[in-house]
Amino acid sequence: MSDLQCPATMLIARHGDMGYRVDGILSDDSGGLSDKGRAQVRHLVEQLRPRRIAEVYSSTMHRAVQSAELASSGLGVRRIVTDGLQEISVGELAGLSYQNPRAQRVYEAWLHGELGAAYPAGEDADSVVKRFKEALEEIADTHRGETVLVFTHGAVMSLAVPRLSLNVRNDFAAQRFLPHCAAAEVEVDADGWRIVSWPTSPDPVTI
Repeated sequence: MSDLQCPATMLIARHGDMGYRVDGILSDDSGGLSDKGRAQVRHLVEQLRPRRIAEVYSSTMHRAVQSAELASSGLGVRRIVTDGLQEISVGELAGLSYQNPRAQRVYEAWLHGELGAAYPAGEDADSVVKRFKEALEEIADTHRGETVLVFTHGAVMSLAVPRLSLNVRNDFAAQRFLPHCAAAEVEVDADGWRIVSWPTSPDPVTI
């Protein structure tokens, strides 16, 4: 992270709705957007048009890449695919229900600050937060004084962004449903990360 004080403004959004083969299961499927998801991206573009977005970034997963393609075309800016922004890998639990006890135990451990807990053959939270932080701070260093749009994924966004931000609790997003294509506004500079707004909380965040 450079020591320049001019912040980068990151509009971090979950990708558009995905056409899942089976709903309600854990998956590492990269998947594609549904018609509803494409409409959500177009709606977000119209909302953000006055913000003068410098570039659009996405994770390497197909649904995020598709979201970025639509958004960058609508905004007339370049898009860049960035490793580190992808969703949390569920490993051996792929294909099981979200409510499976093995999955719930890992999630509950993370909520209680046990970030070394991991999905079997998947990722632990410490590794997830680290790679997400590195990816976002590299983008921020490139865009001091500018605003960028970043498409990522619901679980990694809810886990990592509050833990990297100075003005909210680590579990800030734990019980907050994160809608598709609704952007959190986060400022990043040499002093750290600050959440300005969160999709389920339209008012500015205060400590």
